[in-house]
Amino acid sequence: MTPAAPLRVAVLSFAHTHALSYVHALRSMPDVTLIATDPDGASAPDDAPRGAELAAQLGVEYVDTYDDAFAWKPDAVVIAAENSRHRALVERAAAAGVHVLCEKPLATTVDDAGAMREACERAGVTLMVAYPVRFAPSVREAIAELRSGRLGRVLGVTGVNNGKLPQDRAWFTDPELAGGGALVDHVVHCADLLDELLAERAESVRAVSNSILHGQRDLAVETGGLVTIQYPSGVIATIDCSWSWPMSSPTWGGLTLQVVAEKGTVTVSPFAHGVAGHDAQAETWIPVGADLDALLLEEFVRAVREGRHPQPDAGVGIRTVEIATAALASAARGGEIVALR
Repeated sequence: MTPAAPLRVAVLSFAHTHALSYVHALRSMPDVTLIATDPDGASAPDDAPRGAELAAQLGVEYVDTYDDAFAWKPDAVVIAAENSRHRALVERAAAAGVHVLCEKPLATTVDDAGAMREACERAGVTLMVAYPVRFAPSVREAIAELRSGRLGRVLGVTGVNNGKLPQDRAWFTDPELAGGGALVDHVVHCADLLDELLAERAESVRAVSNSILHGQRDLAVETGGLVTIQYPSGVIATIDCSWSWPMSSPTWGGLTLQVVAEKGTVTVSPFAHGVAGHDAQAETWIPVGADLDALLLEEFVRAVREGRHPQPDAGVGIRTVEIATAALASAARGGEIVALR
């Protein structure tokens, strides 16, 4: 039997910091040929390495433009560009018949997210959304436990997703490129887990936010907020989202989800385990456990090779964008409840 040709994967942009771990994961996979491009890196409003410089550090072949990347005829692309640039790249990939893994959030508007799904459905290509936290073994075990029915009906959920201000990627605080601040960056991960756990679309959203944190930087987006989500079953979920961790922290932050059911509670905190210590300069933290980005990439590559559609898909991406955009609208209106139906 003739061995299958290597899967050709192009990483489009280094804007999102997860792009670095995606490259590492793909480089370690057998029968994957990899290139990268980052044409917007030269004009990025920060000093973090981008473009050819970063590609050289990562040891990945680099091409100068998106045109060059598509001329290479990839089988799949990983889109890690700024949020508002996702739609154009996804639609271009769909037009070329190329499968897509797109960084979260899928888009900055619900209309854009829907158009991206439609483009990929017409082309018959995969559109997967990069939500790595759902691949954490502790998350999967918790969801399996709750679905078993042993704890009874879910009554409520408290989610926390806090972290550092992403100052090394200044586009995160640009409302045009990011679509918002902490409400966009940190709500969607919890919203994805809620989507998987509850298997129902949110009914309404209420949010409050402010820019008290890092106020001296005169940022144009919110740096903290609290979101309340109501579901048709009666479940109420809250998400505490902020860029509240100090820049001196040895780790970026963490996500925790506590689920209250009729007969007990379940708490998952995928990033809580690590080895703490100090070096000559500061406190250190080495995380232990599964590489969630690698698990995400393994599922995407396997699905492309097997010709199936993986989860989380575009439907999840759209529903989480609905929650994030409703949260922004609610906060802008002083905490007014925004209905999603």
